[in-house]
Amino acid sequence: MVKVWKWSDEKLELQWSLEGHQLGVVSVDISHNGAIAASSSLDAHIRLWDLESGKQIKSMDAGPVDAWTVAFSPDSKYIATGSHLGKVNIFGVESGKKEYSLDTRGKFILSIAYSPDGKYLASGAIDGIINIFDIATGKLLHTLEGHAMPIRSLTFSPDSQLLVTASDDGYIKIYDVQHANLAATLSGHGSWVLNVAFSPDDSHFVSSSSDKSVKVWDASSRACINTFFDHQDQLEQNQ
Repeated sequence: MVKVWKWSDEKLELQWSLEGHQLGVVSVDISHNGAIAASSSLDAHIRLWDLESGKQIKSMDAGPVDAWTVAFSPDSKYIATGSHLGKVNIFGVESGKKEYSLDTRGKFILSIAYSPDGKYLASGAIDGIINIFDIATGKLLHTLEGHAMPIRSLTFSPDSQLLVTASDDGYIKIYDVQHANLAATLSGHGSWVLNVAFSPDDSHFVSSSSDKSVKVWDASSRACINTFFDHQDQLEQNQ
């Protein structure tokens, strides 16, 4: 089940409970226009939901364990999914079908991100390898080997110039996308780093960890400016 919550009058209100998956839901993303949610499940299906009505729009057969993570393209026309075979499968939102695949020639893909300018797609795998593709050509541009353990999350900066990655090795790494240079390695979490996300104005990014903390980082100085510990369990996703 997927639950949709609305922030209203300084509190969260349950708006929809989206039912349809037969097994556990492993990933959810919302289109950039805010109209559609995509969910992937161990039942081998991707489901699209209308967030205005709470109704299911489409159900797409993704194949067994072939949609561990889902991400909308910036124009909301495509959904990228990461598979256990090391392929990134691209589905059309309108067609409801797989349009093409990008082969990392690697292992199980745990995380995917589009660059906001629509030029790049990055994937993070269970073996710590990161791949960056040119979306227009489908060409693999860079393979990054900065982490020693699974990549739980990755995100591009709003200007699409930087890629921030989070790993079970406890580190956050920042890469220059164009040149594939490692710009910084950040530490501070006491365990797996599960998620990273940028603020819309490009000034900060946040990270969450299985150490039950959330850290806020200054994007320019790359210094941690705040840490929050008010959680009773690990935090797996930031938005």
